[in-house]
Amino acid sequence: MNAISSPAGTSTGITVSDLPSAPLDDAAFDDIARSLSQATVVGIGESTRFARETFAVRDRLFRILVQQYGFRVVALQDSADVAAVLDHFVLTGEGTAQAALDTAWRPWRTGETVAALEWIRDFNRDHGQDPVRIIAVKPAQANSADYDVVLDAVRRIAPDRLAEISAHLEPIRSAHTTDEHVQRARGIHPGRAFQEDARDAAALLDSLAGVPEDVRSRMRLIVEFHERSVAGRGSFVGDDDLWGAAMIDYQTRTGQRIIYWDGIAHSSALAAGSGEHPTAGSVLRQHYGARYASVAIGFHHGDLGIVDVPAPPADFLDAVLGAAGPAAHWVDLRGHDGALGPVKMRVISGVYDPSNDAAAHMVFADPAAAFDILIHVREASALQWLP
Repeated sequence: MNAISSPAGTSTGITVSDLPSAPLDDAAFDDIARSLSQATVVGIGESTRFARETFAVRDRLFRILVQQYGFRVVALQDSADVAAVLDHFVLTGEGTAQAALDTAWRPWRTGETVAALEWIRDFNRDHGQDPVRIIAVKPAQANSADYDVVLDAVRRIAPDRLAEISAHLEPIRSAHTTDEHVQRARGIHPGRAFQEDARDAAALLDSLAGVPEDVRSRMRLIVEFHERSVAGRGSFVGDDDLWGAAMIDYQTRTGQRIIYWDGIAHSSALAAGSGEHPTAGSVLRQHYGARYASVAIGFHHGDLGIVDVPAPPADFLDAVLGAAGPAAHWVDLRGHDGALGPVKMRVISGVYDPSNDAAAHMVFADPAAAFDILIHVREASALQWLP
């Protein structure tokens, strides 16, 4: 075991001089999984959705928890209709994992997720009476096909209005490939707020006679999708309280134990920053107590393909972890509640700007209350993105 200490001249908020760290070897994975095995829900969060190594750590922990400890549900940050397609694939083996991900949120559309889905499918073939299920934390949302349904209806009912409604819908459907706030950050946004175009398209549709109710309901989903997006809200604060409640409801109804895959901003058992907005993890911790276990997986630096992330600033916890132990190691924070923090933890999202790396973080007032286990990988590399 190695001791992790704050480097001289930095202020990570760590007040415990000796924090034990252990190499992340085969035995460590077994130890970590065993220590999580009594939980009802395990949240495994990553500091970025773009790193192969952090995904691999989460996937390996997931497999051990499924194989050895009976966890049977994966909860994803996506919509219910997407999860239904993924669940159908892993239960039946029909089609391909890549095709099942066609309408999934972009961060899930990777070769690594394909491999994870194929592993679940293969596991379910051997455990047909006790399969792994996939659920979503979000209700059904609009997807790209809904735009086609609306456009086809207008083409039939009022072809003279097709060009007008197309001008509103075609630019904004791009948000289903690249989130609107990410488009703005990358300088590829067409200009007008997507929710405004969605509302104008809905008003046009409302003015037409003979539009089937199914088409109108799809248009309402489109409007809701853009109004409730990060760009539409004007904030990264989402519906974490509802996501946590969705997992609690499913677990209460089925009795099945859940592994929740997400980013650390959502899986944390403690709300970040001022704490005024709950995370899904904090809702789960409030409901389950210690039976909600939270794991954070971070990294020091690496070329993620879409961006090359430098070493973190010295006052980040990631810098402290990177200076200690082997290339991959883990820290058990249980029993240190109230003794650590506050700390800055690196978060690399789709709007990350390496020229402003110091801003890419979240502050956790008490990391030991937010996470039971910290896992750190020194160098990360890019995921295999699907076309």
